[in-house]
Amino acid sequence: METAVFYQFVTEVPQAAAIWSTLFLLALGVLAVLVARLGDRPADDPVPAAPTAREMAAAEADDLRRYAEEVAVAATGAARTARRRRDAWLTAQEHVERAWLRYDEADTAARRFAGSGALPTPHTPRTPAEYASRERYLHRAAMAAYWRGDLTMAQLSDVFAHRRGWDSRRHPAEQEVLLSRAIRDARLADYQAAATAERAAWRDAELAAESARTLAEEAYAATARLRPSPALARPGAIGASRPAPVARWRPASAS
Repeated sequence: METAVFYQFVTEVPQAAAIWSTLFLLALGVLAVLVARLGDRPADDPVPAAPTAREMAAAEADDLRRYAEEVAVAATGAARTARRRRDAWLTAQEHVERAWLRYDEADTAARRFAGSGALPTPHTPRTPAEYASRERYLHRAAMAAYWRGDLTMAQLSDVFAHRRGWDSRRHPAEQEVLLSRAIRDARLADYQAAATAERAAWRDAELAAESARTLAEEAYAATARLRPSPALARPGAIGASRPAPVARWRPASAS
């Protein structure tokens, strides 16, 4: 029995040792391959270096240049708008002047007719033919005033419909007084509307002029910031030339 146990020990222990040796050598080989592969891997990317002072100055100069260009474009557009608003205001002024002259002319005529209205109305027979003649006279006078632009279509409709105080039975002298007053009132309304439009155009022109002035000043300042410092500027150096100045915009309001 002891002999068998001894024989089994002698035969199995070398086999186990051989197996463990093989496994150990295999593990060493795998470890060597892994180490070799790790050694072949590239090193981590280097941390980028901080920008230099020259690079930072160049980036800041690019930002200033872009800003100056944007402000210059905005200032140019604002100047064009201010010119358009000023032209519109001048046109509105001309409309006011013409409206005032038309009103003054109509007011003078109305005063003249009012003075003649103080005289007694001529006596005429009150017959259907006379009333028909008065109505025709009123209609012709109203149509003539309409074609001259003294009456609106609404006022002409009131005349033909005998509304708002228009009575075809009145004497032609009285009709002339009423017609001259209607024309005067219409021209007064036109003048008041033109004056209101002129004031609005003036406010728009002033706001546009102020905006143009502000943007022009900002564009000038932005351009000035692009100019190199006298201490850094050197003849022939890149960027040493001065940029073209931005044109200043004059106020839109009349002096």
